Amino acid sequence: MSYTNWKFQKNVEVYQLLYHLYAIMYVILEEVMLLKNEKLQVWIEKAKSVRNFFTNKKTVKSARITSQVVWNLFLLLMTVVIIGGSFATGVGAGYFASLVKDEPVRSYEGMKKDIYDYTETSELYFANDVYLGKLRTDLEREEVKLDQVSKDLINAVVATEDSYFYQHNGVVPKAVFRAVFQEVTNSSVQSGGSTLTQQLIKNQILTNEVSFQRKANEILLALRLEKFFNKKEILEAYLNVSTFGRNSSGRNIAGVQSAAKGIFGKNASDLTLPQAAFIAGLPQSPFGYTPFTREGTIKNNLEPGLTRMKTVLKRMFDGGYINQKQYAEASAYDITKDFIPPVANPLEKYPWLTVEIEKRAIETLTTVLAKKDGYTEKDLKNDDNLYYKYQRLADHNLHQNGYQIHTTIDKDIYDAMQKVKDNYKYYGPDKPQEKLDPETGEKKTVIEPVEVGAELIENKTGKIISFVAGRDYSKQQLNHATRALRQNGSTMKPLLVYGPAIELGRAAPGTPLPDVELRLDPTRSTPWPRNYDLRYSGIVSARYALAKSYNVPAVKLYKEILDQRPAKYLEKMGFTSLKKADYEIPATSIGSLTTGVTIEENTNAFSTFANGGKFIDAYLIDKIVDNNGKVIYQHEVKPVDVFKPQTAYLTLDMMRDVVKMGTAAGVRSKLNFRADWAGKTGTGNEYIDSWFVATNPNVTFGIWTGYDTPKSLKTSGMSYSQRTNNLWAELINAAYKIKPDLVAPKESFSRPEGIVKRSYCAVSGMLPSNACSKAGLIESDYFNVNNVPSKIDDSLIEGNFVTIGGKKYLALDSTPKEFAQFGLILNPDFITRMVGKNFKNISQLIPQKDRWGKILVPDAKMVDNGKNPDSVSLKVSGNTLTWSAAADNDIVGYRVYQGGIISTKVASIISGSNLSFTVGNGTYYVTAVDIAGKESAPSNLVEVGAVDPPAPQ
Repeated sequence: MSYTNWKFQKNVEVYQLLYHLYAIMYVILEEVMLLKNEKLQVWIEKAKSVRNFFTNKKTVKSARITSQVVWNLFLLLMTVVIIGGSFATGVGAGYFASLVKDEPVRSYEGMKKDIYDYTETSELYFANDVYLGKLRTDLEREEVKLDQVSKDLINAVVATEDSYFYQHNGVVPKAVFRAVFQEVTNSSVQSGGSTLTQQLIKNQILTNEVSFQRKANEILLALRLEKFFNKKEILEAYLNVSTFGRNSSGRNIAGVQSAAKGIFGKNASDLTLPQAAFIAGLPQSPFGYTPFTREGTIKNNLEPGLTRMKTVLKRMFDGGYINQKQYAEASAYDITKDFIPPVANPLEKYPWLTVEIEKRAIETLTTVLAKKDGYTEKDLKNDDNLYYKYQRLADHNLHQNGYQIHTTIDKDIYDAMQKVKDNYKYYGPDKPQEKLDPETGEKKTVIEPVEVGAELIENKTGKIISFVAGRDYSKQQLNHATRALRQNGSTMKPLLVYGPAIELGRAAPGTPLPDVELRLDPTRSTPWPRNYDLRYSGIVSARYALAKSYNVPAVKLYKEILDQRPAKYLEKMGFTSLKKADYEIPATSIGSLTTGVTIEENTNAFSTFANGGKFIDAYLIDKIVDNNGKVIYQHEVKPVDVFKPQTAYLTLDMMRDVVKMGTAAGVRSKLNFRADWAGKTGTGNEYIDSWFVATNPNVTFGIWTGYDTPKSLKTSGMSYSQRTNNLWAELINAAYKIKPDLVAPKESFSRPEGIVKRSYCAVSGMLPSNACSKAGLIESDYFNVNNVPSKIDDSLIEGNFVTIGGKKYLALDSTPKEFAQFGLILNPDFITRMVGKNFKNISQLIPQKDRWGKILVPDAKMVDNGKNPDSVSLKVSGNTLTWSAAADNDIVGYRVYQGGIISTKVASIISGSNLSFTVGNGTYYVTAVDIAGKESAPSNLVEVGAVDPPAPQ
């Protein structure tokens, strides 16, 4: 607005004020003229006597003489009064102008925004429009249109608060003068000087400050408001703005709709005459007249409110809004019987859910409001100040604008799960924990229970159907399902190891992996990792390793793909708390994260496999509707490609074995239904976290248990994993009972094209060789058609071996056949490929299974030391020869000879067996033979029994 236009507009406003000031001056004169008190009556009587005197014929003559003088005096007096009144009016107008000089000239749009900018409480809904309750707020308000308000309530408000409402232009001069007069004279009897229009201005634009300046601005703005808005609009705004004390639950309320619902349990359109009168009387003293306490109980003394109701009825009667009969019946009515009992606060019945909805609604609105102004989600992510700005705006709007927040939570399933959680008896023991008192700083011991977090997600949509946030909100407000960050243990393996390895063509379900004592972390001085059972199983398939949750095979495979940054798959599957180290260290593969992951993120990631390799982000806010019924946000499913369908299926098929014969095999017997489940258990480091996440074609359900302050879950009796798995089963059974078609689909996971079944050698994963066939180690499993085995197995060789010192070594070409054994031997080159050159305990590679008994593991290559073995010492006892072991470490056996100079070999004894031999009568000696075939000098000669004389020469 230009300065000239602004000045013109300001002058118009001042002229309007002058008009009203003159009106007020007129009222002052009128009040003075109508003043009725004893002195004035005396003066009137005296005036009448004077009048009679002057009309008496005797005095008429003498009056003529002085009439001119009296008339002149009267004219002089009237001139003084008019000039004085004009001066006073001018002074008043000047003073009034000085009070409002800083008040800006408000436009229609500006005033409309201010008047209708009142807090309206947002409402929360379960799925399928099932009402949950109102959002937690300090003041509950629900907007209502004027045509949806009882006519009795409208009349009651007008009759009580502003009887001239339909006649005035925003102010009533008589009322203003009365209020000013009472203020100046400090009158003890205060009568309201504000119209409904002025009260609306005070509540929405100005403050409750008591000052002439505020009152002057109020009058000015009231006049302006009446120029812009009609009476219906002003009355509707007033009815929505005014406060009405407390509702039956003790919460503060504003607006007639909230008052009608909160006090009488009905809409404002359905109020009876007594109820309307009671509500209309509340704004004068909302907390004085309200019938409810802060605690949601009925007040002991209801008399002030009841008296006020009768006052309202009297004013309605005096104003002609009701007749005598209506007035009498309403005044005699017992309104107290209409007061409703307390209504459950959703924060009290659904504390975790209510808080979670509020947080997510703010997050959602932050993005919505920013996009409205042209900003993207990336802009918000990269600019903390920008994000904070729109987050604060979203928070304000959510608590002010009366939205309807519709969620995905199924009320019945949610309630059923809470009941199961509350009644479960096998969480494990509470444990003491030292904590610092935030007030005193002193250490104190508190008892911590085992906590729980669980979440049920619909795969194809990402809807969060239900969750379990914790044991007791009054003791721990943390939502363990959505906000707690924990180590996810072995549930990480399908997500970060097997899934990515299959995707990258580095593994298949049948891929053999070593479960032996390895040092896979160079920063550790001891073997790492270790399996949870502290044992090793030798060469196992990826499928079996996952089913039994072996750590060594998983870490070994992860290190082979670590250079391709497999943690990028976690990003695609919604992990939001990854740190730099999580992309680099081997421990990430078994769930040792820097900060952890939420139950929701971990569970949601598993649904990727059920969705054919596409990640669909889980969500709780389905839509947000504004108070005009317009949908301002509607969730859209946006799949993210993570794995190929073939990868997803192969990983799922591996996880089926976890439930069939692996670490979660006990779950099946606990379920009340059948479904195609695939899942994974998990244990955090030092047994501080326990997990089970499983998915079927429809839903994915994950659970975690543990202490808030990390402590071991191991106890005597039922294992921690059994306790977790059993609770998982009880919770999903409860959901199944309510929605069987959702929880237990009849169909199984569909196998995509590109999956084939092939035979392979269980030792190497390659195409079977003759040696593998002879060993009986040919197996079959599923493969991606693009990654089937193409090379013939070379892990087994057919050949000779020798035993030295209880260990087996490959025979050399020169090794005497008599000391060598024929068998199937692990190829040393294959061993190096699998476990490296420095691995010593090669025998660990052979699983403890009957069918692997034909496989021999050479401990190392034995090299000829280049010299003949040392001779041995021979003894005889009866017919039994015994001799000492040769000192050399490459001895493969011993030869027993009979005779002296001319002798005959009578036996070959393999090294490692009993160094003795039973013979007949004669002369004997023994020699040692090394791996190269070199033979020691003869031992000493011994004679057994009677020896025949030597034959003649």
